[in-house]
Amino acid sequence: MPLRVTVIGTGYLGVTHAACLAEFGLDVLGLDVDAGKIASLASGAVPFHEPGLADLLSRHVATGRLRFTTSFAEAGEFGDVHYLCVGTPQRWNGLGADLRYLEDAVESLAPHLRVQCLVVGKSTVPVGTAERLAARLSAHAPANGDVELAWNPEFLREGKAVADTLRPDRIVVGVRSEIAEKVLREVHAAQIDDGIPFIVTDVATAELVKVAANAFLATKVSFMNAMADLCEETGADVAALQDAIGRDGRIGPRYLHAGLGFGGGCLPKDIRALMAQADELGVSQAAAFLREVDGINMSRRTRMVALARETCGGTVLGRRIAVLGAAFKPDSDDVRDSPALSVAAQLQLQGATVSVYDPVARANAERAFPSLHYSGSAVEAAEGAHAVMHLTEWEEFRQLDPAGLDGVVARKFILDGRNALDPDRWRRAGWTYRGLGRPLTADRSPTSNATSTA
Repeated sequence: MPLRVTVIGTGYLGVTHAACLAEFGLDVLGLDVDAGKIASLASGAVPFHEPGLADLLSRHVATGRLRFTTSFAEAGEFGDVHYLCVGTPQRWNGLGADLRYLEDAVESLAPHLRVQCLVVGKSTVPVGTAERLAARLSAHAPANGDVELAWNPEFLREGKAVADTLRPDRIVVGVRSEIAEKVLREVHAAQIDDGIPFIVTDVATAELVKVAANAFLATKVSFMNAMADLCEETGADVAALQDAIGRDGRIGPRYLHAGLGFGGGCLPKDIRALMAQADELGVSQAAAFLREVDGINMSRRTRMVALARETCGGTVLGRRIAVLGAAFKPDSDDVRDSPALSVAAQLQLQGATVSVYDPVARANAERAFPSLHYSGSAVEAAEGAHAVMHLTEWEEFRQLDPAGLDGVVARKFILDGRNALDPDRWRRAGWTYRGLGRPLTADRSPTSNATSTA
């Protein structure tokens, strides 16, 4: 008989994980305390934008393989395996992770665990969290010693979450017993049979894997942005530089892309949580470099605002600025810690009239930054603009015809915050092109066609 699985928390991670487990043939019950969200999911509707997920969800809701509830009692009775997919945002009063919601979920689930089962954490947490949660389960679960806790970190990229879940680079599980390992091998049997590496570690290592990976990726992004500053001062081209060093097999091209930097709900808060835990453990020097990584990343936003001022003659006061992009990355409607919206808001505070366009993130952007003006198309946003700023690398913007904006803008200045446009194409159309770390005029360096995966 196939395992029956619950997924506690139906945010971005939980919904994706639940739908993909159903795709593997498991019976899945998703749980959330938000009754409105549960009603929406039960009807087959995804409350956020993620390519491919809506079809997966609606298909398995229709077959009955995937259901949703607000009842911890129902979840406790249903599941052989219980996945914890609850958010761990940055604390409002510090850099560390806020574990309240995760702890509340464990406290609510534990009294209903009356038979042998496995609880599996997927949330990104500081090392040692699992040990504390295991003690709570042992103290409050009626099944007591028959309830075991394991950890299975997630490695999802927004915009590619379905593919990352169905066929990840690796599966990492932190377990305390052969029984837990056996259960998780059964959950992931189809992927293991497909040749995906299944890595078994202790629980502490599994807790650390995700945040360590994100810290390394963030470091690559910020390193290249530091090089962009050097390129601007020396006349070098950061696109050619990243192409050259990315071909080194020891380095690789992924995440080695200069531009506006990273945002979203993972990388920024994860590197800060790692810094906070290093401080708590008395080894702050081990993560001290991450302060520079974070600082370089945030400086990209102020640099982009400064570039807009330079383009507009030293001030943006009274100028019209078109901002292309609101989501923190393409193929997502997530605007958490969005560099694009941060830049747009700073320009507005400095007196610019800012018009923002994003293909899918408008509703979320309006809720987060209601004082900004939002347009229904790139052309509408560019009307009368003294500068057009490309801040989220949607394919729609990469394909935008510069000639199509003739007679629309007030001045033909394009500021490419993602270094994802073709400078020669825009210059041939009569535009002044500026990119971070790119030469001011056309030269013989190759055009970068790389896009950031941050």
